[in-house]
Amino acid sequence: MRNAGLGSWPERRRTISPHRDALWFEGVTTSHRQFSDRIRRVAGALAGLGVRPGDRVGWLGTNHPAALETLYACGQLGAVWVPVNARLTAPEARYVLDHSGASVVVHGKDHGSIADALRPLTHVRHWVAVEAPHGESLPYEELLTDPEFRDLNVALEDPCLIMYTSGTTGRPKGAVLTHGNMTWNAVNQFMGMDFAQDERTLALAPLFHIGGLNGTVNPTLLRGGCAVLVRRFDPAETLAVIEEQRVTSFFAVPTMLDAMSREEGFRTRDLSALRTIGAAGAPLPLPTLRTWLDRGVTMQQCYGMTEAAPGCTVLDSADAVRKVGSAGKPVFFTDLRVVRPDGTEAAPDEVGEVVVQGPNIMAGYWNDPVRTAEVLVNGWYHTGDAGSIDDEGYLFIRDRFKDMIISGGENVYPAEVESALLELPGVLEAAVIGVPDEKWGEVGVAFVVASGGTAPDAVRDALRERLAGFKVPREIRLVPALPKTATGKIYKPDLRKELQS
Repeated sequence: MRNAGLGSWPERRRTISPHRDALWFEGVTTSHRQFSDRIRRVAGALAGLGVRPGDRVGWLGTNHPAALETLYACGQLGAVWVPVNARLTAPEARYVLDHSGASVVVHGKDHGSIADALRPLTHVRHWVAVEAPHGESLPYEELLTDPEFRDLNVALEDPCLIMYTSGTTGRPKGAVLTHGNMTWNAVNQFMGMDFAQDERTLALAPLFHIGGLNGTVNPTLLRGGCAVLVRRFDPAETLAVIEEQRVTSFFAVPTMLDAMSREEGFRTRDLSALRTIGAAGAPLPLPTLRTWLDRGVTMQQCYGMTEAAPGCTVLDSADAVRKVGSAGKPVFFTDLRVVRPDGTEAAPDEVGEVVVQGPNIMAGYWNDPVRTAEVLVNGWYHTGDAGSIDDEGYLFIRDRFKDMIISGGENVYPAEVESALLELPGVLEAAVIGVPDEKWGEVGVAFVVASGGTAPDAVRDALRERLAGFKVPREIRLVPALPKTATGKIYKPDLRKELQS
């Protein structure tokens, strides 16, 4: 087989384990052979729409088998998959599609209106609707007619997908993950989380996020197990699916785990098949950890990011309580260090910047050599996170050099929100910081200097038209001035002190 990348996985599984379950979605089970058939047909449909090696194909929707079908079909064609956050507004989604140069977009049934809004504004040649016909979008199922396998020459160093992360400078940046990045991340996950051939992992987190896609789903499919897909997260329904489908593993952010543990059915549902949960996106609180441990479920705190596809470290379940707050040790084929500003190794418990390297680290940012050079230095990815390593080799994330806010597992960058605020009439200056929140982990608070007559509620309403809901600050504070340094830069530590006073 000439294809060495992701597109070859379903074909190899077709030979090795054709009758095992590959997917379950809303009552329908698909075998690995059937999954391979579907991917062949989707690849044929995309080729018929003019998709060639290197072309970008967008996916816009919630969790659905078509997301994985288009990902693997792109892998067979040597095309590049571009998942778009389903919670973005039309202007935000437009930027991702324009910047990536997507020529075809496959969208879910809940995103027809965004497709309609963007159709005349982008260079996308074809829009394809999954499940239900919509407007001028082509019907997905009717395009799936060609069953032939296209064994194109796809190498491990070729781009597999571009996943956009919120931009620290006000614009998202597209992390280019190669087929090799995807493969080595899966191997790292095998080593750290002990996947079995009969794994039944729950695709709970959104597939348009790297943790949802690569935390357990892609590794499970490579291993020959089954991905149990749920369209979106509902605590009670999720527990029911875990019981019914005998789910063995999944990836989630702590807010999801906390929400499920508060459900009445948490104590009564049969969770006996559930072996392990990978938790990331924020530190796992000890009460939440103990609640799941008491139900006999192994919990593994992880640390990663889109640029690492995503795995960097994992905390073994045996150390979950003893080392609570730690992100664990590096995954098998990834190296991690904590360094001082001059690049020298930090001493045990000394706080410095976390840097990582390995075959899972991205190739760079799409069409952005400047930002790529800023973070990839001599083969090491500079995370911008402040951390320390104790005398036993366990990583602790102490703070973030970047101002990123993690709200309910979603990354929110203040610079992007500030940029949107400054576009509003009457807003003169703006600064956004994150504050702790019992439910979401963190939420944003915006300090705004505005002209007379500007009301906080009006500012929030205007932001909701420009930004996804999770990015909109919970509170807008109108202030006469913002604290600044001698060089005129906004000094956010004084804003944090004001909130604490």
